[in-house]
Amino acid sequence: MTDLLPGFESRRVPAMGIEIACRIAGDGPPLLMLHGYPETHVCWHRLAPVLAKSCTVVLPDLPGYGDSGFLEPDPGNRQYSKRHLGAVMAALMQALGHGRFAVVGHDRGARVSYRLALDRPELVSRLTLLDIMPTIETWELFDMAQSLAVFHWPFLAQTGGLPERLIAGAPDFFLEYLVARWAADASRIDPNAMAEYRRCFRKQSVIRATCADCRAGATVDVEDDEADRKAGRRIACPLLVLWGEGQPDMLPVWRRWAVDVCGEPQPCGHFLAEEAPEDVLKRLLPFLSSD
Repeated sequence: MTDLLPGFESRRVPAMGIEIACRIAGDGPPLLMLHGYPETHVCWHRLAPVLAKSCTVVLPDLPGYGDSGFLEPDPGNRQYSKRHLGAVMAALMQALGHGRFAVVGHDRGARVSYRLALDRPELVSRLTLLDIMPTIETWELFDMAQSLAVFHWPFLAQTGGLPERLIAGAPDFFLEYLVARWAADASRIDPNAMAEYRRCFRKQSVIRATCADCRAGATVDVEDDEADRKAGRRIACPLLVLWGEGQPDMLPVWRRWAVDVCGEPQPCGHFLAEEAPEDVLKRLLPFLSSD
């Protein structure tokens, strides 16, 4: 496969009992970038080379995703809670020598990102979230239209091995169906990136991990969000929120969760970093460099 991230070093870094596969490049303030479902770190290939001109860019595969180590799911769904995944990402950055860093997250990676900012505010200097609202707020919006639009949330959260068995029967079809459904223009996804997503998504361990991730999103992640909301805990660092056009305005919701929020829709579907990289960079570069 063509390397979509030339010049980026490949490393496997121990963090909280597993190895995290990541790509690293650049010289400057550290920047952690967390991909979403059903992708890998490769999703950043149109942003990361530009960002590496001014930042030290760290692109991990989330635990259980891509080529990173697998966490055995537990009955309480804590192994794949965003709190635990955030702690693993904090350990990764500390292992690399970064005590405080900016974070950019998309989709599931964005859920890990905002949980990390809430749980470890001393670590996160700036936060960018792509195309998500808080997990508890998303569940609370569920109605007929929402359940059809994001059917995978309740489907992947089912227990007893149901989603794992069904996805394993046709992993390429399921991945390609989701990408086509969520993208405004699926042709913007690089064929080499799609090949990498297919390679990883065919792994039984990745299918298990991604389902466990969504079970946590329907259980303990909601509990953690609810506890923070009741306590009035808010994201302390500056927050940039970007989302695909056609989605509702996300800023009113995020203003309840953060003290300093800005953002706007982008001319694309769900995969902002791949469908509209130039537009995202126009907002992201000044945000990361501002005092």
